[in-house]
Amino acid sequence: MMEEVNEVTSTLSVDIQSIKVTEVVKDGHTLTFLIESEKLSGTGVYHVDRTYDDFEWLQQHLFSQEEVSGIQGVIFPPLPVKAQVNASAKVIKQLGILGLGEWQAYCKAMETFVRQIAAHSILGKNNAVEIFLTSSDPPGRHRVRKNIFNRLSQAMEGMRKEGHKDVDEFFQTERDHNLVFTGCAKTAAERFLDVVQTEQKIAVACGHFSTALRLCVEQGEDPDELDFTKVCVKLSEVFESIQKNVTSVAENNVSTLGLGLDLESRYQEAEKEMLYRRTCKLVELETTRRNAEKAKPVKKAAMEEVKKAAETEFDHISGVAKEEIARFQAARVKMLQQALVQWCEKQLLTAKESADQFNQHLQAFRGMA
Repeated sequence: MMEEVNEVTSTLSVDIQSIKVTEVVKDGHTLTFLIESEKLSGTGVYHVDRTYDDFEWLQQHLFSQEEVSGIQGVIFPPLPVKAQVNASAKVIKQLGILGLGEWQAYCKAMETFVRQIAAHSILGKNNAVEIFLTSSDPPGRHRVRKNIFNRLSQAMEGMRKEGHKDVDEFFQTERDHNLVFTGCAKTAAERFLDVVQTEQKIAVACGHFSTALRLCVEQGEDPDELDFTKVCVKLSEVFESIQKNVTSVAENNVSTLGLGLDLESRYQEAEKEMLYRRTCKLVELETTRRNAEKAKPVKKAAMEEVKKAAETEFDHISGVAKEEIARFQAARVKMLQQALVQWCEKQLLTAKESADQFNQHLQAFRGMA
């Protein structure tokens, strides 16, 4: 059964860079993602279909690896929010770029999530990842476990522990920076969503105006009416071109910088949660130390053992966290750089194509003079 996954060190049988979410199939409100990956042996390709519940199962399964030392120091690749078919304006505001219904972009976000899980030095060793990518059977669809780490929004004492002074200057500085970056990343993603939605509205308005201009077409033989008709038709073609241009610009924004900002925002939240988990462990450790100091002689030895175990666990978590932060900082720079480069390249190509079209329209107008 898919639910009975043994957490053993395994080498994936797929080429991580070949993992692709090629398509999403809509059945009512259910979305099914088609995942393709090449076998490392070079003997073929795996094809599996997964629902959002399957992705969620994988994430929760990896969260629950309590026996993996230092797991709470991992910055877990963030799973994209669950998309909704025909989402309302309010829902889109909550979901961000991924709520616009651009399924190609959403598939890319899900693909990035799977690749990052598979490439992770700790998470990629879990046998559940191999099963998720290669098994034809759906993985534990109805057995999603509760997140043992507790999301920040669900933590009852979150504010108290979140503001707890850190004993390590490195982590205190990182927490301070993360607090700023999380807010900035969220704001940037929201503002960029506003830009895209405005472009979409402009495109729709241009389409409507183009259609309205064609309603002015006259069928009579009056020369002035015929000239007016020609102008209306030509203007209609111009606004149709503007509509296509603005639509392309909006699509480029979503598929490049939009996805980049969305991923940056989700990753900052993921780091925030990791830092919070470590802070919780710090509070627990300090409590354990106080208990050991106050313990009566009969319980002193036992409490000292508990303290040493807590110190060992905390040190390991901190060690993993430092490695994760270094990896994350290098990766996020690369991700944003790639998104910006792709954004510029696509928008330049669109601008050149549009300039050619508008030049043709200009020449046509001059020929009408």
